[in-house]
Amino acid sequence: PRKSRRRKSVAIAYEAGQGDGAGARWEPPRWREQLQRIRQMRSGRDAPVDEMGVHRCYDTSAPPEVMRYQVLLALMLSSQTKDQVTSAAMLRLRRRGLTVDSVLQMDEESLGQIIYPVGFWRNKVKYIKQTTAILKQKYGGDIPSTVEELVQLPGVGPKMAHLAMHIAWDSVAGIAVDTHVHRISNRLQWVKKETKSPEQTRVALEEWLPRDLWKEINWLLVGFGQQTCLPVNPRCSQCLNQDICPAAKRL
Repeated sequence: PRKSRRRKSVAIAYEAGQGDGAGARWEPPRWREQLQRIRQMRSGRDAPVDEMGVHRCYDTSAPPEVMRYQVLLALMLSSQTKDQVTSAAMLRLRRRGLTVDSVLQMDEESLGQIIYPVGFWRNKVKYIKQTTAILKQKYGGDIPSTVEELVQLPGVGPKMAHLAMHIAWDSVAGIAVDTHVHRISNRLQWVKKETKSPEQTRVALEEWLPRDLWKEINWLLVGFGQQTCLPVNPRCSQCLNQDICPAAKRL
C-alpha cells in the first residue's frame, strides 16, 4: 500500500511509544536516583502547581462534560501565565456559571474583563470563543478525547492536549512538557542531545522514560521548577541532586 505523507507527520507529532522497538534503549545515567530525589523534594506538595494548578481549577461537582470543558479552558488560560493568575481567573469565570453555553452567550469584551490579567488575554478571548463554538457544533458541548483532535482546536497546543487527556479523560497519551519540564530535562541531560523546544523534549523523553511514569513526570518537574530548579538562579545549594546534576552550580 502507498505510504501517506500526512500519516507520517501525524506520527512524529502525536504518537507515543516510538522508542519501544527492538535494540538497546538509551537512557540517562543515574536518572532513577535523580527522579527519586526529586520525589523526595516534592513530597510536601506545596508548590503553586499543587495548590492552584489546572487540576484544582474545575468544579468537581459539575456534570462530566462541564468538568472537562472547564479543564480545557483552564489549560488555555494557563499558557504563559502563573498558576495563581489562572486560578483566580477560573474562579471568576465559575462564579458566572462556566459552561459552553454561558461562554457562547458572553461577548468578547466581558470575557476579556473576566480573564484579565492572564498572559495574552486578548488572543485567548478569541481562541476560547472559537474553540467553544467548535465544541458545541462538533462535540455536543464536550471536548475531544484524542490528542490529535484536541490540538486542532484554536489555542490548544500539545502540552495542553496531553494534560487534558490526563486530567479530563484520565488517559495517558503522552508526556505533557511545558517550559519547566523542558528546562529541567535538559539540565539533567534526560535528553540524548539538547532539545530546542518542549515538543522536541516530549518526543525525546517518550523514547526512553517508562510509560508508567509519563503522568507523574509533569507534576513532579513543574513543582520542582517552581520551587528549586528555577529558570534564573536555580537553588542548586538546596537541591538533593546537586552532586549528580550535570548543570549544578557547586559551591
